Amino acid sequence: MQIEGSYHEDGYAHLIGLIGRSSTRSFLYRLAKDLGRTAIPMSGKESWPGALRRPVLQVHGAGYPPLQFFHWGLTPLLSHIVGRELLPTYGLFRVYKAGDICRVHSDREACEHSLSLTLDYSDGTSWPLLIGKRPLPGRQKRVSEDFEGESHATVLMQPGDGVLYPGIFRRHGRTEPNPNRWSAHLFLHWVERDGIYSEEAAAEADVGTRVDFG
Repeated sequence: MQIEGSYHEDGYAHLIGLIGRSSTRSFLYRLAKDLGRTAIPMSGKESWPGALRRPVLQVHGAGYPPLQFFHWGLTPLLSHIVGRELLPTYGLFRVYKAGDICRVHSDREACEHSLSLTLDYSDGTSWPLLIGKRPLPGRQKRVSEDFEGESHATVLMQPGDGVLYPGIFRRHGRTEPNPNRWSAHLFLHWVERDGIYSEEAAAEADVGTRVDFG
């Protein structure tokens, strides 16, 4: 793995080759089989996060052991990079479709430290992740179509790459439409064991599984 950027100075770190291609493909193969057998409880598509324009395929890690395996397995490495002992809060698997965007936003308190991990692109075209360069004093519930003139970094991720960033304190999004027919991603979140958001780890343990179809 190669790290580009200083997490604490730049507000993000690009973790190149964080996960091997064999692992990303194995995860996607396993998930496709489980969804095909309807092994994961599913709900309707009546709601989705405000940062998105339309529903997406979404699996919550609380009820899906392979996703939890990724989450807990990465925790020691991410703790080392951050320099703090971390506790997992929640994780999501998502598939975005062609033309999808993710509006610029900051995350809730369970996302003190966040990882966006790209698993695959159907057409092999990187979909840029944008990270604001100005740190926030805390979570902002405002969602916008772009950075409204604010300076930001652009990170191009290949399958297996991750971007680590403080989800509460840096606005982020994907404002360019997805150029692939689909792209698959994991979003994993942590809080500091001895930090002010540590109780979020226990609160998120009670969240059930949800799959939304668009």
